[in-house]
Amino acid sequence: MADAATLAQLAGLFAAAFGAATILPFQSEVVFVALQVAGSASVLALVIVASIGNTLGAVVNYILGRGIERFRHRRWFPVNATQLARAQRWYARWGVWTLLLSWAPLGDGFTVIAGMMRTPVWLFVALVTIAKTGRYIVLAWLTAQAGG
Repeated sequence: MADAATLAQLAGLFAAAFGAATILPFQSEVVFVALQVAGSASVLALVIVASIGNTLGAVVNYILGRGIERFRHRRWFPVNATQLARAQRWYARWGVWTLLLSWAPLGDGFTVIAGMMRTPVWLFVALVTIAKTGRYIVLAWLTAQAGG
């Protein structure tokens, strides 16, 4: 079992990864790499904790997206009815695959849009988990290659 310091560090990584997946300006990569270089926990534990936190943060965006459409008739809503209908048609054909880019800097927007477009939750979670976990695996590998 991990000691209290390791659990605290993993909790911090979880929080950073969760925040980084929302619309908040967090960076989880710095925390992940620092913990990997320090040898604070196994790479597997770091990947699992960061992936779960990041995926759950994306679920928050999905929920926000599900709720935001109720405001579509407000003047401040960012798109009009025609633009929204066009975006829904495009998303129905291609958009779900953008969730594989949810790890990228603009990927948070894709997760909000997925909620707006009513992507099935199981498909959303599956694609986002693949993307987020893949990103942390690559980050761990690159860190190890750099001598970390």
